[in-house]
Amino acid sequence: MCKIALVDDLLEFGKLVLFVSGALTVAIAVRGVAGRLAIPTAGALLVAAAAASDLFDRLSTVLSFEDVQRVATLALIVILFEGGSKIGPRRFREAAVPIVALGVLGTFGTAALIAVAAHVALDLSWTVSGLIGAALAPTDPAVTFSVLAGKEVSGRSGTILEGESGFNDPVGIALMVGMVELATQDDGSFSTVVGEFAVEMTIGLAIGIAGALALGAVSRYDVLPDRSLYPIAVILAAGAIYGTAAVAHGSGFLAVFVAGILVGDVEFRARADVRSFNAALSDLGELAAFVALGLTVDLTLIADEGLWWRGLLLAVLLGFVIRPLVVGPLLAAVRLTWGERGFIVWSGLKGAVPILLASLAVVGGTDYAPELYGIVFVVVLFSVVVQGTLVPTVAARLGVPMETIERDQ
Repeated sequence: MCKIALVDDLLEFGKLVLFVSGALTVAIAVRGVAGRLAIPTAGALLVAAAAASDLFDRLSTVLSFEDVQRVATLALIVILFEGGSKIGPRRFREAAVPIVALGVLGTFGTAALIAVAAHVALDLSWTVSGLIGAALAPTDPAVTFSVLAGKEVSGRSGTILEGESGFNDPVGIALMVGMVELATQDDGSFSTVVGEFAVEMTIGLAIGIAGALALGAVSRYDVLPDRSLYPIAVILAAGAIYGTAAVAHGSGFLAVFVAGILVGDVEFRARADVRSFNAALSDLGELAAFVALGLTVDLTLIADEGLWWRGLLLAVLLGFVIRPLVVGPLLAAVRLTWGERGFIVWSGLKGAVPILLASLAVVGGTDYAPELYGIVFVVVLFSVVVQGTLVPTVAARLGVPMETIERDQ
């Protein structure tokens, strides 16, 4: 009996390995096709995975929402650390004020206006509208870094977009966690949400700085016997920084992003190896996250409940009304050309993070959660496919040079 059980376990594990490897291999192929069609990879992966889960019922049950959250979280740790290190302290200092303003004030302002739009236009309760607002408020680092990868955007607009997408994710996640608690607990209040947010940001920032100082100091010394160990050690350090912040009830995502920025310009022997490894791992994380998220989307529910038009309405309002109203005033005092301002407004792309945040509402058991998840998916799909595809065109029309460069090693 023991031998039969062992064989069955090995068979099941083999199926899992085959599924994961096959899914990611298909994702790489989809990425190649998307690149040829000039469509952001995220949009193609989301549609392909969602369609596959509808065509093959078993795929929709392969991953639970909790599994998807873990996959997306691991991917974001790598993506945020890599994105932060690409920005580095020098570029961050040049655009720190607009990055922080858009990351904090912009996230709260966007969430509030989306909530008003959802309540008025879609006739949803204030609680559900607030959840949708919190889910859709942050832009997405995976999509933003992917769209801008290999591109050099003149001026500070590219840095602002990358910094905003990394900085507003921790803000959006803390806000969403608070909103879920507000929606599911009788004694919840908005003051509790604000208090929890302040604690998470403060602890996350402190641990991110401390982790970066420690990592930077260690990196300058050849403490490892083999150069090939450095990429693994650095990414494990990023995981430790995230875990420490999370255990301390802080924002692990903020800690990782801040640490990435602070160590971005540190020179050490294996720097090129670390950057190449992190870039490849970031690409893998992006593929895994969007495939996993796409498998949880129920296209049949979206069609049957009329969520397509609701999501498209919010997507249009968000892209053409809400983001300009929020971002415009926050950039008013920043020295940018009108073309750069318009480019930043247009390029606030949604992606894995809003879908991840919407899954928190599903796991939390809030009202209208499956429909909320579908609406967020439609908004993200519009943002990635329409806005993301047109980013180079918009940059050209607004006079913002966007040149292709070799990937930095």
